[in-house]
Amino acid sequence: MRDFFFGYPRPDGQVGIRNHVLLLSGTLYANPTCERVVGMVQNTIPIVHPLGRCQIAPDLARTFKTLVGHGLNPNAGAVIVVDHFKEQGCTADDIAHEVSQSGKPVAVVNIRHEGGALAALEKALRLAVDFNRQINTQQREKTPLAKLIYGFNCGTSDVTSGLAHNRCVGWVCDRVIEAGGRALGAETTEMMGGEELIKARAKTPAVADKLLGFIDRMEKSIMACGVDLRGSQPTGDNIAGGLSTIEEKSLGAMQKWGTKPIVGAVEYAEPIGPEPGLWLMDTPGHGGESITGIAAAGSQVMSFSTGGGHTINHPLMITMRLTGNRESWERMKDTMEVDVSDMFEGASLDEAGERLFDEVIDLCDGKMTKAEALREFNAFAINRCGPSV
Repeated sequence: MRDFFFGYPRPDGQVGIRNHVLLLSGTLYANPTCERVVGMVQNTIPIVHPLGRCQIAPDLARTFKTLVGHGLNPNAGAVIVVDHFKEQGCTADDIAHEVSQSGKPVAVVNIRHEGGALAALEKALRLAVDFNRQINTQQREKTPLAKLIYGFNCGTSDVTSGLAHNRCVGWVCDRVIEAGGRALGAETTEMMGGEELIKARAKTPAVADKLLGFIDRMEKSIMACGVDLRGSQPTGDNIAGGLSTIEEKSLGAMQKWGTKPIVGAVEYAEPIGPEPGLWLMDTPGHGGESITGIAAAGSQVMSFSTGGGHTINHPLMITMRLTGNRESWERMKDTMEVDVSDMFEGASLDEAGERLFDEVIDLCDGKMTKAEALREFNAFAINRCGPSV
């Protein structure tokens, strides 16, 4: 089994598995400029969103942190930050300054300062072409698996999830960690009911306390709305797939963690530490928000395990989908990569897990996912902690 992949080394020591020019929108009013550039210039990827303006301070700080994290993600070889004007605390200049610490090429386009949308588009196009010519001479290099941050998440879970595909993800987590790498998961709502397992798996009491604090905070925020979790978790498609309670869903979801100790826990979109092992992030169960937080932490590739099937695909972090539900595979195979439903017909966890591992390594070496080939960018969503103002 391979303990290396071929990637693009970055000046800050990270290694990307793609070498894109990232068009990073600082605010919703800059989204059209980013999208127009991506429609005209090869090897460009958009990050667009509805935020960056009129947010309370904690939310604006979260937006800033998430955008900076995507600029720093090693799959971006160069970054163009596009802004409409200026939002104190989240300007394009602020974002670009933080991203530039990585040593990768970074530039700013400010629509107001350039003289309007047409002038800004012209500048952004020229930058995108120049950056592409600058980075496309880079060659992939043999890289130890220890440089990988393997992200994982799940969605549209059903009764096959905890029995098949989530177990395969956990198997791959163990192999990445054994090679000196890091695995990063999330979804705080899907830790509820598994508190005793968290205590048993955490490397230190401090790590356990932090994770239990995430759960407590999530529960209180839900209760503050005058409702409880039931009705939102498990979701309607979870119930249709045979899951009855959040505890049942959580215990199946936690199969993705594998068997190694939990070495650390981080807030939403925060970078994880350098220690090899299993890391967990505080995110909601909402797939777009959850995987966006993981991408902001620097994950290059993610396995998204699904019972009912999924089209989810992050623009920058390579997102592959797997299922253990044969019917879902047959219905959704045009946007999924790995079928492990033969686990219900006698295939062992080692056999199915190695199949997933091989696909992950192939993706790291440059193989496209199906959604990537279709340019199906549908999963960038920044989690919010307050109202618009």
